[in-house]
Amino acid sequence: MSTTRRTFLKLSAMAGGAAGLGLIPGLSAAEAIGKTTMPAKSLRILILGGTGFTGPFQVRYALRRGHKVTVFNRGRTHPGELPKEVEQLLGDRNGKLDALKGRTWDVVIDNPATLPVWVRDAAQILKGNADRYVFISSISCYADTSKVGMDESAPLAKYTGPDAMKETNATMRAGNFALFGPLKAQSEAEAEKWFPGKALIIRPGYIVGPGDESDRFTYWPVRVERGGEVLAPGAPGDPIQIIDARDLAEWTIRMVEQGATGPFNAVGPKSKLTIGHMLDDMKKTTSSDAHFTWVDDKFLTDHKIIDDIPIWTSTHGPEIGYSTVNINKAVRKGLTFRPLSETTRATLEWFRKQTPDRQTKMRAGFTAQREAEVLAAWHKTGK
Repeated sequence: MSTTRRTFLKLSAMAGGAAGLGLIPGLSAAEAIGKTTMPAKSLRILILGGTGFTGPFQVRYALRRGHKVTVFNRGRTHPGELPKEVEQLLGDRNGKLDALKGRTWDVVIDNPATLPVWVRDAAQILKGNADRYVFISSISCYADTSKVGMDESAPLAKYTGPDAMKETNATMRAGNFALFGPLKAQSEAEAEKWFPGKALIIRPGYIVGPGDESDRFTYWPVRVERGGEVLAPGAPGDPIQIIDARDLAEWTIRMVEQGATGPFNAVGPKSKLTIGHMLDDMKKTTSSDAHFTWVDDKFLTDHKIIDDIPIWTSTHGPEIGYSTVNINKAVRKGLTFRPLSETTRATLEWFRKQTPDRQTKMRAGFTAQREAEVLAAWHKTGK
């Protein structure tokens, strides 16, 4: 595994614009429990991106609720898979924004932006042509990741480089992943600058579910379903937080309908979720014979495998804040959550539809051989 667990965490929000469709029909979690009503009016919604991970769910849900949807992207990801009702504008966030000029929308949803210059350039054009701007940020924007229970008032990371507007994705691809959080925070500031009092900032953590090409969550149901002895990290009571891409997408549309503004943490579920509960739920959902061997974080660190473990965060490390974010504000505004079992089933259904080669090359977690080696070493300790 060449990319560390920390890297995956820092890049969590990027998945919103960078993975496959994996659409599952049916009602949303909120609709299923009767907590939503149809919007009072149809909105003209521009989605920057719209064909990545969360974007398609936004598109389908918005259409289902009677809105008019336009997407702006390069037309390279899943071309031809957009519903026929959707208008597609072609362009590029790197300076090719002419298709956005001279048009008006009620609201803009910015899914894929990781760079302040992307937000600035789009917002400059759209200011006066759109009433509100929704920026999909990340909980990586917070300054101190060791703080438990961070709410939206927690201090944000500060960009300390020479010029945030000259940063590119190539910078992070070169290994400078520490820039991700500060650049997200700077991007939030740009959204607020160009749409003062009219910007909605949504900060997700791990976005999971069908279509997640990172395999961070997918690794676990695939591994649990395979059965046998499973290396489980830390202790069963260690907290984790995730959000199904469909729950995030649908809540974003409902927030747009409400005219909401300001920052909101968007992780879940509503009640505390632990790694032990997650694995047990997956075992039950998949009817697996898996049994879990819990290996402490010091041993995982000593054997240089801790950075390959997705979703879980050590309670003794500097990033426990990522697994304990306060979501009360979002829940009060109607954020709802599918059962974990539904996310597990839908993720496995999507993954089984991938090519055999793709299924054998998971992008997170560790190989069966490496797992067996670490488990063997753990058993030798007699613990």
